[in-house]
Amino acid sequence: MTISTPNTPKHKKAKALRPGARRPAKELCSECGLCDTYYIHYVKDACAFLNQQFDNLEQETHGRTRNLDNENETYFGVHQDMMAARKKQPIEGAQWTGIVSTIACEMLNQGIVEGVVCVQNTQEDRFQPMPVIARTPEEVLAAKVNKPTLSPNLSVLEEIENSGMKKLLVIGVGCQIQALRAVEKQLGLEKLYVLGTPCVDNVTREGLQKFLDTTSKSPETVVHYEFMQDFRVHFKHEDGTIEKVPFFGLNTKKLKDVFAPSCMSCFDYVNGLADLVVGYMGAPFGWQWITVRNETGKQMLDLVMNQLDTQPVMSQGDRKNAVQQSIPAYDQAVTLPMWAAKLMGVVIEKIGPKGLEYGRFSIDSHFTRNYLYVKRNYPEKLEAHVPEFAKKIVGQYKLPK
Repeated sequence: MTISTPNTPKHKKAKALRPGARRPAKELCSECGLCDTYYIHYVKDACAFLNQQFDNLEQETHGRTRNLDNENETYFGVHQDMMAARKKQPIEGAQWTGIVSTIACEMLNQGIVEGVVCVQNTQEDRFQPMPVIARTPEEVLAAKVNKPTLSPNLSVLEEIENSGMKKLLVIGVGCQIQALRAVEKQLGLEKLYVLGTPCVDNVTREGLQKFLDTTSKSPETVVHYEFMQDFRVHFKHEDGTIEKVPFFGLNTKKLKDVFAPSCMSCFDYVNGLADLVVGYMGAPFGWQWITVRNETGKQMLDLVMNQLDTQPVMSQGDRKNAVQQSIPAYDQAVTLPMWAAKLMGVVIEKIGPKGLEYGRFSIDSHFTRNYLYVKRNYPEKLEAHVPEFAKKIVGQYKLPK
């Protein structure tokens, strides 16, 4: 219980919303966790879906906004460096090779931070997210593997402020990090480190089950999955086998409404406000794509460079025709027969975009879809909500009405 005094910060006098209560962003809420704390006091400014202030936060975080005359910055955000990497000795059970977990463990082991905000899962459900402040490497490793559901990472903000911690690492996705940056100065920290992952198309836990049931042959044994650069969804099962389903064979009619409205309205795929981003979409198959945004991010990556194999990023192919053709196909919920979907996947894998061009393909596909979603469902928000870089990307394509 917080006892108010004349010097008590205003946010400490606010009250978190009760579980299940309607959030200020209503159906666009991404369940980032901010409103589960007294930091709801700042929600009108901090929530990415109530107040899009990406340019201001980018300037505050990196000292500048992205250069829209530079294609890589337009797409991938402010950065000092990009590379492909993988761990020389992968962490067993990690979704990829364990770069994110390794950085977090090193920061704890070296005393650079006192805690790491990450997401474990509940004992009852491997896909149900449980945000924690990890204080040991073991607690970090218990959080390995993505949870592809909406996750209230910021629900631990009160615990952070009241713990007296001064140096903290937060691992999160774009909507969470936008809200975090907006309230960063109120946390009482001496230093905040942000390790981001790219994020697109999250779902509720119920939505995830519908996706698994609709798409996988054995939904009950799926450990994790990812939409990969070979234009297939890769499902890893408990016995270690990998099931591959072509993008073009997904049951679009059944799945079109499964993604959260917040994800259908998001334009921060690449987590532009993190210090360091680790994903996969801009790297060759089997590697991870690392984006160093600022000096803090460089310091974080330097901690583990001797544990990584690295190579320069590459870019190959031309995405634009594939993106333009996919816009009406998705809009009309076209689903190919599985034999045709597999054949198209094989052809596109051989001649289609790779490396950074695949990353641009993915961004173009999602930004055009999301722009249409906002235009049709929230036309009054369109102009202010869509960042300038997203408008430039979407402007390359002809959209249906």
